Amino acid sequence: MTTSTLYAICGTVLFGIGFQGAVFCRHLLRKVMALNLMGSGVFLVLIALAARTPSGPPDPVPHAMVLTGIVVAVSATALTLALVRRLHRETGLTELPERIEE
Repeated sequence: MTTSTLYAICGTVLFGIGFQGAVFCRHLLRKVMALNLMGSGVFLVLIALAARTPSGPPDPVPHAMVLTGIVVAVSATALTLALVRRLHRETGLTELPERIEE
């Protein structure tokens, strides 16, 4: 097993754990953290796919994509946390309701 295969497997596991948290958790802060975990898994898989051959140099394009993705993820997380904070201030809720009342 090569290191890039190990990174790809770890990234897939991280994505799976984050997906489970995003689907099953009702608390909004946990959902934000689960989405960040999913993004970290995707970044790890992209880095693993950047290795062309064990002896050759890695492809720089996926590395640049991951750096750009990290910046976007930090910005999106800050925006999401600001929205969660505003929702809490307006309604007092930090969890999603079971069912939307009509």
